[in-house]
Amino acid sequence: MECHMSLDHYRLLGRSGLRVSPMALGTMTFGADWGWGADEAEARRIFDAYVERGGNFVDTANNYTNGSAETLLGRFAQGRRERLVIASKYTLATVPGDPNNAGNHRKSMMRSVEDSLRRLGTDYLDLLYLHAWDDTTGVDEVMRGFDDLVRSGKVLYAGISDTPAWQIARMQTLADLRGWSPLVALQIEYSLIQRSVEHELLPMADALGLGVVAWSPLGSGVLTGKYSAADLAAAETAEAAPGGSRRNVALINGALTPRSLNIAGEVAAIAAELSHSAAQVALAWLLQRPAAGAMPIVGARTLDQLEHNLAALDLALPAEALARLDAISAVAPAFPHDFLQMPLPRMLMSGGTRLQPRAPGR
Repeated sequence: MECHMSLDHYRLLGRSGLRVSPMALGTMTFGADWGWGADEAEARRIFDAYVERGGNFVDTANNYTNGSAETLLGRFAQGRRERLVIASKYTLATVPGDPNNAGNHRKSMMRSVEDSLRRLGTDYLDLLYLHAWDDTTGVDEVMRGFDDLVRSGKVLYAGISDTPAWQIARMQTLADLRGWSPLVALQIEYSLIQRSVEHELLPMADALGLGVVAWSPLGSGVLTGKYSAADLAAAETAEAAPGGSRRNVALINGALTPRSLNIAGEVAAIAAELSHSAAQVALAWLLQRPAAGAMPIVGARTLDQLEHNLAALDLALPAEALARLDAISAVAPAFPHDFLQMPLPRMLMSGGTRLQPRAPGR
């Protein structure tokens, strides 16, 4: 079965009219500051290959490789800035010991944006995400800050990452009521080993007009088949830091577990049957998720890795393979969704009336 997706087959980002590639290029691997990234020459080759194939959606953050990712991206973007959609993030600390250098508050937001613009060598960001919810800053402070940045022209669109669905719903509703700039993108971890986002975050994004961007679509590398049960033994000595080995990162963030290795085994079996790689199968599954419309972020340490991952755009998984992947990676239903689908509550709520389901997004 043929698949006709390509980097220049653009999608609209959420409720906006912004056109972005179906795969974003991740830049967490730009720079060797954390011990496992690409040097400047290799990072440039990766960037050039992505753009030459029509890719325009580039993802970075204020703290990636201690700021090197934004600095390198700024150099690579010279002469072609206008054709790119550059997304960065604020929240995480870049100056240890400074109490206001991190967090979701206005001071952190404004300073982070100025620093990102300086490193990138540009006067605006196409998209700014709140990187992670800090549980201390009010939603009105965040959304007013986003609106001020958009009105100033330093940011074109606002997005959010790694935040509970109920808080995002509050923020979007507040923006709509007050005429502030809305959120147009939601960045979340989403892969065959992380599907709990399907309970609340994905339906919320569909209902409120947020485009979904998936980080770690390969489960920190677990879905490529590079790890085995022997790697689990290193969990006790893994340190909570971005540097060090990629295996340690996978252990720390919970991606490398017996369950995820079991899922990776099924991915590898299907890949062998289809004469593709496990990484391509895992990415193709995400691209073909019904209704989710998720755009995976693909990162790479080498040009070969990038080209290999982009080949997932050409892979259309057969229905039988999709069913096997869905089954082995399924997550248990969560309340109240499981309760609301039980026969007795459904019968009592409908009174026996048969209703045609509402179309998604309506």
